[in-house]
Amino acid sequence: MMHRYPIFALGILLIATSACAPAESPRSTAVTVMTFNVQNLFDNIDDPDKDDKAYLPLAAKQNEEHIAACNEIEVDSWRDECLNLDWSDAALDHKLSVLAQTIRQVNGGAGADIITMQEVENASILDRLRTENLADLGYGPAILIEGTDARGIDIAILSKLPLASAPRLQPLELPDFPDRQGDTRGVLQATFNLPDGSLMTAFSVHFPAPFHPTAMRVAAYEHLAALLAALPDDQHAFAAGDFNTTSTEDAREGLLDSYARPHWTLAHDVGCKDCSGSYFYGRDASWSFLDMIFVSSGRGAKTTAQIRGESVKIANHYPPQTSENGTPERFRSEKGSGVSDHWPMVATIELTEKQ
Repeated sequence: MMHRYPIFALGILLIATSACAPAESPRSTAVTVMTFNVQNLFDNIDDPDKDDKAYLPLAAKQNEEHIAACNEIEVDSWRDECLNLDWSDAALDHKLSVLAQTIRQVNGGAGADIITMQEVENASILDRLRTENLADLGYGPAILIEGTDARGIDIAILSKLPLASAPRLQPLELPDFPDRQGDTRGVLQATFNLPDGSLMTAFSVHFPAPFHPTAMRVAAYEHLAALLAALPDDQHAFAAGDFNTTSTEDAREGLLDSYARPHWTLAHDVGCKDCSGSYFYGRDASWSFLDMIFVSSGRGAKTTAQIRGESVKIANHYPPQTSENGTPERFRSEKGSGVSDHWPMVATIELTEKQ
Protein backbone atom coordinates (compact mmCIF):
# COMPACT_ATOMS: atom_id res chain seq x y z
CA MET A 1 0.00 0.00 0.00
CA MET A 2 1.39 3.39 -0.98
CA HIS A 3 1.41 6.11 1.61
CA ARG A 4 0.88 9.82 1.37
CA TYR A 5 4.48 10.91 1.80
CA PRO A 6 6.72 8.49 -0.21
CA ILE A 7 10.44 8.94 0.20
CA PHE A 8 11.42 8.10 -3.40
CA ALA A 9 9.75 9.06 -6.66
CA LEU A 10 8.45 5.96 -8.40
CA GLY A 11 8.40 7.32 -11.91
CA ILE A 12 6.37 9.49 -14.26
CA LEU A 13 3.51 8.24 -16.40
CA LEU A 14 3.02 10.06 -19.68
CA ILE A 15 -0.40 9.81 -21.31
CA ALA A 16 -0.70 10.45 -25.03
CA THR A 17 -3.97 11.75 -26.42
CA SER A 18 -5.12 11.95 -29.98
CA ALA A 19 -4.99 15.41 -31.49
CA CYS A 20 -8.21 14.65 -33.31
CA ALA A 21 -10.21 13.59 -30.27
CA PRO A 22 -12.42 16.31 -28.77
CA ALA A 23 -11.45 17.33 -25.25
CA GLU A 24 -13.89 16.22 -22.59
CA SER A 25 -14.67 18.37 -19.58
CA PRO A 26 -13.41 16.69 -16.43
CA ARG A 27 -16.19 15.35 -14.24
CA SER A 28 -16.41 16.69 -10.73
CA THR A 29 -18.23 16.18 -7.49
CA ALA A 30 -18.47 18.48 -4.50
CA VAL A 31 -18.68 17.97 -0.73
CA THR A 32 -19.69 20.80 1.58
CA VAL A 33 -18.11 20.76 5.03
CA MET A 34 -19.07 22.69 8.15
CA THR A 35 -17.24 22.79 11.45
CA PHE A 36 -19.27 23.91 14.45
CA ASN A 37 -18.34 24.22 18.11
CA VAL A 38 -21.84 23.90 19.55
CA GLN A 39 -20.91 25.17 23.04
CA ASN A 40 -21.87 22.60 25.63
CA LEU A 41 -24.49 20.45 23.93
CA PHE A 42 -25.40 18.42 27.03
CA ASP A 43 -28.58 16.52 27.76
CA ASN A 44 -30.19 17.19 31.15
CA ILE A 45 -29.76 13.71 32.61
CA ASP A 46 -27.10 13.16 35.24
CA ASP A 47 -24.32 10.91 33.96
CA PRO A 48 -22.08 9.68 36.82
CA ASP A 49 -19.19 9.22 34.38
CA LYS A 50 -19.22 12.87 33.27
CA ASP A 51 -18.85 16.25 34.95
CA ASP A 52 -22.28 17.40 33.79
CA LYS A 53 -23.59 18.77 37.08
CA ALA A 54 -24.07 22.25 35.60
CA TYR A 55 -26.38 20.86 32.92
CA LEU A 56 -29.26 19.63 35.03
CA PRO A 57 -32.70 21.08 35.73
CA LEU A 58 -32.67 23.51 38.64
CA ALA A 59 -34.95 21.21 40.62
CA ALA A 60 -32.25 18.51 40.54
CA LYS A 61 -29.67 20.88 42.05
CA GLN A 62 -31.38 21.51 45.37
CA ASN A 63 -29.46 19.05 47.49
CA GLU A 64 -26.47 19.40 49.77
CA GLU A 65 -24.22 17.09 47.75
CA HIS A 66 -24.72 19.07 44.54
CA ILE A 67 -24.32 22.44 46.24
CA ALA A 68 -21.12 21.33 47.99
CA ALA A 69 -19.63 20.06 44.73
CA CYS A 70 -20.44 23.33 42.95
CA ASN A 71 -18.94 25.41 45.75
CA GLU A 72 -15.59 23.73 45.15
CA ILE A 73 -15.39 25.33 41.68
CA GLU A 74 -12.89 28.19 41.76
CA VAL A 75 -14.07 30.15 38.70
CA ASP A 76 -16.97 32.39 39.72
CA SER A 77 -18.95 32.11 36.48
CA TRP A 78 -18.60 28.32 36.37
CA ARG A 79 -19.63 28.01 40.01
CA ASP A 80 -22.68 30.18 39.42
CA GLU A 81 -23.64 28.11 36.38
CA CYS A 82 -23.31 24.91 38.40
CA LEU A 83 -25.57 26.26 41.13
CA ASN A 84 -28.13 28.30 39.20
CA LEU A 85 -28.34 27.28 35.54
CA ASP A 86 -31.75 25.74 34.86
CA TRP A 87 -30.99 23.24 32.10
CA SER A 88 -34.67 22.40 31.81
CA ASP A 89 -36.47 20.58 29.02
CA ALA A 90 -37.49 23.95 27.61
CA ALA A 91 -33.91 25.25 27.71
CA LEU A 92 -32.60 22.15 25.97
CA ASP A 93 -35.35 22.27 23.34
CA HIS A 94 -34.42 25.88 22.60
CA LYS A 95 -30.72 25.01 22.37
CA LEU A 96 -31.45 22.27 19.82
CA SER A 97 -33.70 24.60 17.85
CA VAL A 98 -31.11 27.37 17.43
CA LEU A 99 -28.37 24.90 16.57
CA ALA A 100 -30.60 23.47 13.85
CA GLN A 101 -31.37 26.92 12.45
CA THR A 102 -27.66 27.68 12.33
CA ILE A 103 -27.01 24.48 10.39
CA ARG A 104 -29.90 25.14 7.99
CA GLN A 105 -28.45 28.43 6.78
CA VAL A 106 -26.03 26.42 4.61
CA ASN A 107 -26.86 25.09 1.12
CA GLY A 108 -30.19 26.86 0.90
CA GLY A 109 -31.57 25.14 3.99
CA ALA A 110 -30.19 21.68 3.19
CA GLY A 111 -27.18 21.90 5.51
CA ALA A 112 -23.60 20.81 4.80
CA ASP A 113 -22.86 17.29 3.59
CA ILE A 114 -20.57 16.67 6.57
CA ILE A 115 -20.56 18.56 9.87
CA THR A 116 -17.79 18.15 12.41
CA MET A 117 -18.84 19.21 15.91
CA GLN A 118 -17.15 19.93 19.20
CA GLU A 119 -18.45 20.02 22.78
CA VAL A 120 -21.09 17.30 22.44
CA GLU A 121 -21.85 15.24 25.54
CA ASN A 122 -22.94 12.02 23.86
CA ALA A 123 -24.32 10.43 20.70
CA SER A 124 -27.82 10.38 22.17
CA ILE A 125 -28.19 14.16 22.38
CA LEU A 126 -26.70 14.60 18.90
CA ASP A 127 -29.10 12.02 17.49
CA ARG A 128 -31.92 13.94 19.12
CA LEU A 129 -30.83 17.06 17.19
CA ARG A 130 -30.67 14.95 14.03
CA THR A 131 -34.04 13.20 14.38
CA GLU A 132 -36.12 15.98 15.95
CA ASN A 133 -34.71 19.15 14.39
CA LEU A 134 -32.90 18.04 11.23
CA ALA A 135 -34.97 14.99 10.29
CA ASP A 136 -35.64 16.14 6.73
CA LEU A 137 -31.99 16.77 5.82
CA GLY A 138 -30.81 13.19 5.42
CA TYR A 139 -28.06 12.91 8.02
CA GLY A 140 -27.04 9.44 9.15
CA PRO A 141 -26.70 8.39 12.80
CA ALA A 142 -24.39 10.44 14.98
CA ILE A 143 -20.72 9.48 14.81
CA LEU A 144 -19.28 9.90 18.30
CA ILE A 145 -16.90 7.75 20.31
CA GLU A 146 -16.66 8.56 23.98
CA GLY A 147 -13.31 10.05 24.92
CA THR A 148 -11.57 10.82 28.18
CA ASP A 149 -12.07 14.58 28.46
CA ALA A 150 -12.64 15.26 32.16
CA ARG A 151 -15.63 17.48 31.51
CA GLY A 152 -17.23 14.94 29.25
CA ILE A 153 -17.29 16.91 26.02
CA ASP A 154 -16.63 14.93 22.86
CA ILE A 155 -16.01 15.49 19.18
CA ALA A 156 -18.58 14.22 16.69
CA ILE A 157 -19.63 14.09 13.06
CA LEU A 158 -22.96 14.24 11.24
CA SER A 159 -22.81 13.09 7.62
CA LYS A 160 -25.11 12.56 4.66
CA LEU A 161 -22.45 10.36 3.07
CA PRO A 162 -22.19 6.67 4.05
CA LEU A 163 -19.33 5.42 6.16
CA ALA A 164 -16.80 3.26 4.31
CA SER A 165 -15.44 1.69 7.50
CA ALA A 166 -15.86 1.88 11.25
CA PRO A 167 -14.81 5.26 12.69
CA ARG A 168 -11.96 5.46 15.20
CA LEU A 169 -11.04 7.82 17.99
CA GLN A 170 -7.30 8.44 17.81
CA PRO A 171 -6.19 9.45 21.34
CA LEU A 172 -3.83 12.36 21.86
CA GLU A 173 -1.14 11.32 24.31
CA LEU A 174 0.66 14.08 26.22
CA PRO A 175 3.37 12.42 28.33
CA ASP A 176 5.03 15.79 28.98
CA PHE A 177 1.82 17.13 30.53
CA PRO A 178 0.36 14.31 32.64
CA ASP A 179 -1.56 16.71 34.88
CA ARG A 180 -3.35 18.20 31.87
CA GLN A 181 -4.20 15.01 30.00
CA GLY A 182 -7.79 15.21 31.26
CA ASP A 183 -8.41 18.40 29.30
CA THR A 184 -7.67 16.88 25.91
CA ARG A 185 -9.63 15.24 23.14
CA GLY A 186 -8.36 12.82 20.53
CA VAL A 187 -9.01 12.98 16.78
CA LEU A 188 -12.20 11.37 15.47
CA GLN A 189 -11.33 9.68 12.17
CA ALA A 190 -14.07 8.58 9.77
CA THR A 191 -13.84 7.61 6.10
CA PHE A 192 -16.77 8.12 3.75
CA ASN A 193 -17.82 6.83 0.35
CA LEU A 194 -18.16 9.64 -2.18
CA PRO A 195 -20.68 9.58 -5.03
CA ASP A 196 -17.91 8.91 -7.57
CA GLY A 197 -16.79 5.79 -5.71
CA SER A 198 -13.70 7.33 -4.14
CA LEU A 199 -12.98 7.72 -0.44
CA MET A 200 -12.53 10.76 1.74
CA THR A 201 -11.34 10.70 5.33
CA ALA A 202 -12.59 13.27 7.82
CA PHE A 203 -10.63 14.21 10.93
CA SER A 204 -12.78 15.98 13.53
CA VAL A 205 -10.60 17.81 16.08
CA HIS A 206 -10.77 19.83 19.27
CA PHE A 207 -7.27 20.85 20.30
CA PRO A 208 -6.19 21.78 23.85
CA ALA A 209 -7.51 25.16 24.98
CA PRO A 210 -5.42 28.34 24.62
CA PHE A 211 -4.70 28.65 28.34
CA HIS A 212 -2.62 25.47 28.10
CA PRO A 213 1.04 25.63 26.97
CA THR A 214 1.69 26.04 23.24
CA ALA A 215 3.56 22.73 23.28
CA MET A 216 0.27 20.92 23.84
CA ARG A 217 -1.16 22.32 20.62
CA VAL A 218 2.08 21.55 18.80
CA ALA A 219 1.68 17.94 19.91
CA ALA A 220 -1.90 17.97 18.60
CA TYR A 221 -0.82 19.31 15.19
CA GLU A 222 1.92 16.67 14.97
CA HIS A 223 -0.57 13.96 15.94
CA LEU A 224 -2.90 15.08 13.15
CA ALA A 225 -0.06 15.19 10.60
CA ALA A 226 0.92 11.63 11.51
CA LEU A 227 -2.64 10.41 11.00
CA LEU A 228 -2.72 12.09 7.59
CA ALA A 229 0.61 10.55 6.59
CA ALA A 230 -0.69 7.08 7.47
CA LEU A 231 -3.54 7.28 4.96
CA PRO A 232 -3.30 5.50 1.61
CA ASP A 233 -1.85 7.73 -1.10
CA ASP A 234 -5.05 7.63 -3.15
CA GLN A 235 -7.29 8.96 -0.38
CA HIS A 236 -8.42 12.56 0.03
CA ALA A 237 -8.77 13.99 3.52
CA PHE A 238 -9.91 17.01 5.44
CA ALA A 239 -9.52 18.09 9.03
CA ALA A 240 -12.05 20.40 10.61
CA GLY A 241 -12.77 21.61 14.08
CA ASP A 242 -11.73 23.89 16.90
CA PHE A 243 -7.95 24.13 16.68
CA ASN A 244 -7.79 26.58 19.61
CA THR A 245 -4.96 28.50 17.95
CA THR A 246 -5.41 32.21 18.61
CA SER A 247 -4.22 34.85 16.17
CA THR A 248 -1.88 36.16 18.87
CA GLU A 249 -0.28 32.77 19.44
CA ASP A 250 0.02 32.07 15.72
CA ALA A 251 1.71 35.44 15.11
CA ARG A 252 4.15 34.75 17.92
CA GLU A 253 4.82 31.03 17.35
CA GLY A 254 4.06 30.48 13.64
CA LEU A 255 2.03 27.34 14.36
CA LEU A 256 0.11 27.26 11.09
CA ASP A 257 3.20 27.89 8.96
CA SER A 258 5.16 25.22 10.80
CA TYR A 259 2.60 22.50 11.49
CA ALA A 260 -0.43 22.99 9.21
CA ARG A 261 0.45 24.54 5.85
CA PRO A 262 3.21 22.01 5.03
CA HIS A 263 0.57 19.25 5.01
CA TRP A 264 -2.75 20.94 4.25
CA THR A 265 -4.49 23.65 2.27
CA LEU A 266 -6.26 25.95 4.73
CA ALA A 267 -9.72 27.07 3.70
CA HIS A 268 -9.35 30.63 4.94
CA ASP A 269 -6.12 30.96 2.95
CA VAL A 270 -8.14 30.25 -0.19
CA GLY A 271 -11.30 32.24 0.56
CA CYS A 272 -13.01 34.19 3.31
CA LYS A 273 -10.65 37.11 2.70
CA ASP A 274 -13.02 39.58 4.35
CA CYS A 275 -13.70 37.36 7.37
CA SER A 276 -12.53 38.58 10.77
CA GLY A 277 -12.51 35.14 12.36
CA SER A 278 -14.76 32.63 14.10
CA TYR A 279 -14.13 33.61 17.72
CA PHE A 280 -13.71 36.93 19.54
CA TYR A 281 -11.60 37.37 22.67
CA GLY A 282 -13.11 40.16 24.73
CA ARG A 283 -10.06 40.41 27.00
CA ASP A 284 -7.81 41.77 24.27
CA ALA A 285 -10.49 42.59 21.67
CA SER A 286 -8.98 40.23 19.10
CA TRP A 287 -10.44 37.91 16.46
CA SER A 288 -9.12 34.43 15.72
CA PHE A 289 -9.87 31.56 13.39
CA LEU A 290 -10.14 29.01 16.17
CA ASP A 291 -12.45 27.04 13.87
CA MET A 292 -10.77 25.95 10.65
CA ILE A 293 -11.03 23.53 7.73
CA PHE A 294 -7.92 21.89 6.23
CA VAL A 295 -7.88 19.85 2.98
CA SER A 296 -5.34 17.38 1.57
CA SER A 297 -5.61 15.98 -1.95
CA GLY A 298 -4.52 12.36 -2.27
CA ARG A 299 -1.51 12.30 -4.59
CA GLY A 300 -2.40 8.93 -6.05
CA ALA A 301 -6.13 9.60 -6.41
CA LYS A 302 -7.91 9.73 -9.76
CA THR A 303 -9.33 13.09 -8.78
CA THR A 304 -7.91 16.31 -7.38
CA ALA A 305 -9.46 17.78 -4.22
CA GLN A 306 -9.55 21.56 -4.09
CA ILE A 307 -11.38 24.16 -2.03
CA ARG A 308 -13.72 26.47 -3.89
CA GLY A 309 -12.55 29.89 -2.82
CA GLU A 310 -15.95 31.55 -3.01
CA SER A 311 -17.49 28.81 -0.86
CA VAL A 312 -15.40 29.55 2.23
CA LYS A 313 -17.57 31.44 4.66
CA ILE A 314 -18.25 32.10 8.29
CA ALA A 315 -21.86 30.94 8.75
CA ASN A 316 -23.26 33.73 10.92
CA HIS A 317 -26.37 34.99 9.13
CA TYR A 318 -28.86 33.54 11.60
CA PRO A 319 -29.61 36.63 13.76
CA PRO A 320 -29.37 35.01 17.24
CA GLN A 321 -25.75 34.09 16.50
CA THR A 322 -24.57 37.69 16.72
CA SER A 323 -24.45 40.05 19.68
CA GLU A 324 -25.24 43.73 19.46
CA ASN A 325 -21.47 44.29 19.29
CA GLY A 326 -21.16 42.11 16.18
CA THR A 327 -19.45 39.20 17.94
CA PRO A 328 -20.53 35.57 18.44
CA GLU A 329 -23.36 35.45 20.99
CA ARG A 330 -22.93 32.54 23.38
CA PHE A 331 -26.03 30.56 24.29
CA ARG A 332 -27.75 31.94 27.40
CA SER A 333 -30.65 29.77 28.43
CA GLU A 334 -31.83 32.15 31.15
CA LYS A 335 -32.38 34.85 28.51
CA GLY A 336 -33.35 32.54 25.67
CA SER A 337 -30.68 34.18 23.55
CA GLY A 338 -27.63 33.29 21.51
CA VAL A 339 -26.42 30.06 19.91
CA SER A 340 -22.71 29.51 20.57
CA ASP A 341 -19.59 31.48 21.41
CA HIS A 342 -18.12 30.19 18.12
CA TRP A 343 -19.28 30.89 14.59
CA PRO A 344 -19.10 27.89 12.23
CA MET A 345 -16.87 27.81 9.16
CA VAL A 346 -18.09 26.32 5.87
CA ALA A 347 -16.20 25.29 2.74
CA THR A 348 -16.92 23.23 -0.37
CA ILE A 349 -14.35 20.68 -1.47
CA GLU A 350 -14.49 20.01 -5.20
CA LEU A 351 -13.10 16.77 -6.57
CA THR A 352 -12.23 17.04 -10.25
CA GLU A 353 -11.24 14.12 -12.44
CA LYS A 354 -7.59 14.27 -13.45
CA GLN A 355 -6.84 14.49 -17.18
